[in-house]
Amino acid sequence: MDIELLNECEQAVYWTKKTGVLPAIKLKHLEKDVLPYVQAMVDGGIRVLEITMTTPGVLRYFEAISNAFGSKVYIAAGTTLDSAAARDAFLAGARIIVSPAMIPSVIETAHRYGAACYIGAFTATEVLTAIEAGAEMVKIFPAAVAGPKYMTNLKMVYPQVNLIPSGGINPETAGEYIKAGACAISGARNFFDYEMVKQHGLNWITEQCRKYIEIVAEARKDAPPLP
Repeated sequence: MDIELLNECEQAVYWTKKTGVLPAIKLKHLEKDVLPYVQAMVDGGIRVLEITMTTPGVLRYFEAISNAFGSKVYIAAGTTLDSAAARDAFLAGARIIVSPAMIPSVIETAHRYGAACYIGAFTATEVLTAIEAGAEMVKIFPAAVAGPKYMTNLKMVYPQVNLIPSGGINPETAGEYIKAGACAISGARNFFDYEMVKQHGLNWITEQCRKYIEIVAEARKDAPPLP
């Protein structure tokens, strides 16, 4: 596949699937510079990463990441709850709009500007609604409540859907979600933890990202055909 022939939306989806990992950086306080965190993730093989719209100064971060990394990093704007926020995120550099709920105006705005849209859902009805609205991917949250086999249940009904489980995933279960039909896994503390960074430095982020990418790759090799 010639990736250069894909538009930005398609490239964002491609790299999410290719790496199989969508890490989130969650910041509770305004930081002077997030680029070292992003670089640490890139060093670990990450091409797509999420920062929530609830983060103080988030648009400034999007702009800085976009300017520094260009198409090397696809920014996902998490917790996008309305069309105005979706537009602001895109104009600041985000190329994926992520919402925890099925909000039609968010999907419409994302697609109007050429961004991909990943919509949060849990039930089969919510997943179908997201598919029909045009969501490129569906984030199943909280995934740990249902477990890996739930991905298989959903894929049996909607074989075309791209599922990203999020919430409560760990190194022991990440591969099981992939084998069960997920195209990628997502999380925050798995990849970004202030205390661990304080103790071990930025290399902890790099190693966590690399580890999960390797887990996903190995799980894909061993994945059995879905029912």
